[in-house]
Amino acid sequence: QVQLVESGGGLVQAGGSLRLSCAASGRTFSLYAMGWFRQAPGKEREFVAAISRGGGNTYYADSVKGRFTISRDNAKNTVYLQMNSLKPEDTAVYYCAADYALVLHTTKESYDYWGQGTQVTVSS
Repeated sequence: QVQLVESGGGLVQAGGSLRLSCAASGRTFSLYAMGWFRQAPGKEREFVAAISRGGGNTYYADSVKGRFTISRDNAKNTVYLQMNSLKPEDTAVYYCAADYALVLHTTKESYDYWGQGTQVTVSS
């Protein structure tokens, strides 16, 4: 069992930056690939970024590539999402998720555990 708690969301102007954190419970954090997803009002939850167990591999949605960076610290059981050059269309609830897998997945159905989400609002 893995419990995930996101933090770091808030209100920011377009062009600004935020860093999201996701703290995981348990001793098995390093056995999980981690992902970030987001869901805007009236839209499906969509993939944002994923990182492998050891942090050596990452993958991004085209919409955030070059602006967002996913990273993890296994000693702290935490995964991060650094978001730069934010746009109003990045406004959503952001969720972290854990996937007991060796490969990176982009579909939400592949992930085993989810946090409750943190709101990110980007004003124009």
